[in-house]
Amino acid sequence: MSDYAIIKTGGKQYRVSPGDLIRVETLPGEAGDVIILDEVLMKSVNGVAMFGEPLIDKSSVTATIVSSGRDKKITVFKYKAKTRYRRKNGHRQPYTDLKITEIS
Repeated sequence: MSDYAIIKTGGKQYRVSPGDLIRVETLPGEAGDVIILDEVLMKSVNGVAMFGEPLIDKSSVTATIVSSGRDKKITVFKYKAKTRYRRKNGHRQPYTDLKITEIS
C-alpha cells in the first residue's frame, strides 16, 4: 500500500500522498519554497495507521510550492422578486499549488 496522510490547512482537510499535486488556500511564499505542514490528523505508513486526538505529535508533511495565483471568476448575484433588489458581485479566490514530497 502507498503511504498517505490527512492534513488540515486553510480550514479544509486533504488526503495526500508523496508526489501528489494539490490546490490549497493561499499560503505565503514563492514558487520553489519548501513548506512544512504540521497539522497531521491521520497517517498511514507501511500499512500501519496512526490517528491523532486531534493531531499527531511530531508528524509533518513536507511540500514544495509549485505556483500561486487566482482562480476563475465566479459571479455572485442576489435577487428578490417584486422589490427591484439586485446585487451583482464577482469573486476570484487566491490559491497555492503544492507538490507533496515527504510524509514524516
